[in-house]
Amino acid sequence: MKLLYLVADGMGDWPLEELGGKTCMEAAHTPYMDELARTGIVGRAKTVPDDMPPGSDVANMSLLGFDPARHHTGRGPIEAAAQGLVLDPDDLVWRLNLVTVSKLTIDGYMRDYSSGHISTEVSRPVIEALQQKLGNDTYVFYPGVQYRHLLVQKGGALTDDARLKINPPHDITDKPIKYDLRAFSRSSPLWDLVFEAADLLADRDINMSMANAIWPWGQGRPLMLPDFAEIFGLRGAVISAVDLIKGLGNASGMRVLDIEGATGLLDTNYQGKVDATLNFLENNDFAFVHLEGPDECGHGGNAAEKVEAINRFDARVVAPLLAALKGRDVGFIVTCDHFTPIAERTHTTDPVPFIINGPGCPASGVDGFSEKTAASTGLILDKGHDLLPFALKTLGMRV
Repeated sequence: MKLLYLVADGMGDWPLEELGGKTCMEAAHTPYMDELARTGIVGRAKTVPDDMPPGSDVANMSLLGFDPARHHTGRGPIEAAAQGLVLDPDDLVWRLNLVTVSKLTIDGYMRDYSSGHISTEVSRPVIEALQQKLGNDTYVFYPGVQYRHLLVQKGGALTDDARLKINPPHDITDKPIKYDLRAFSRSSPLWDLVFEAADLLADRDINMSMANAIWPWGQGRPLMLPDFAEIFGLRGAVISAVDLIKGLGNASGMRVLDIEGATGLLDTNYQGKVDATLNFLENNDFAFVHLEGPDECGHGGNAAEKVEAINRFDARVVAPLLAALKGRDVGFIVTCDHFTPIAERTHTTDPVPFIINGPGCPASGVDGFSEKTAASTGLILDKGHDLLPFALKTLGMRV
């Protein structure tokens, strides 16, 4: 049997007045997920341990069957694994956003964690200029995708910088940055770097984008994960637009399938992801297909776009995969990694709804797939990293 793991990042939500008291999942048109829910097992899983922040890094590590309390070191190290960076054990790896702030002062606000969803074509030369002007024996800038980049602090894991508490910028949209500036101020070199970068970003010869500041966060030592195939007996691949997922795949020895035109937004290359998944499964066992769109719409606070992102996930990913694999010996897991409620515009720790469907699965009896129907079954996994083993056992793929 082959197993497809379909993840709509941030799909879970809370009821909204503008949607008549429905969640985005309930308001969306999802006949294919609804059918999988009616004919399969439906429940909820806690993908974020109680003492950890509800980041996509923590939650997707759980979904892939790895206990984040044991393996997680930070967001930056996961994305460094995506790039295959060669790191020393004592390096401190920061995720680095290009952001827009109202002003880089104690009374400033975070205006946009993504600098208007800056394109890679625009952001890469900016990061390269920062490296040329500010890179040194301590700090090295590495360009990534869109607004998501990396900063490696050589030997930084041995300093107090490893314990600085910096908010993810998507958690503080339209909120004060004073608490984070105070944290930056506890490291004189990092403080200087942030303000020198802001000066460079103000130079129109270097930067024509909305970005006016860098935002280092999510720091940690280099990531080490067990080999996925050795643990689960599956030859797997990850398919995603974001480095976070690619890093988890690289670090656990899975294939990483790069899809041209995959953006992580509503306009992503859905067909390319589907085609790559089907091609891979011809000779392999497991595909983790990740769509970022619902999460980005949640951070943007746009309910209509989030509903559309869920519509597209169902119609352009779930539907064609079901059609192509009809009659084949295939199991499905469908879920999200965390909630990204429109009202909060950031992640929460709510248990996520999931479906397990495949040959021999009992029918749940629910009438569709939503946060409410998943809660109604009473099935809840208290440890998110148990979801994959639970599915494998349920589908008869593991004793």
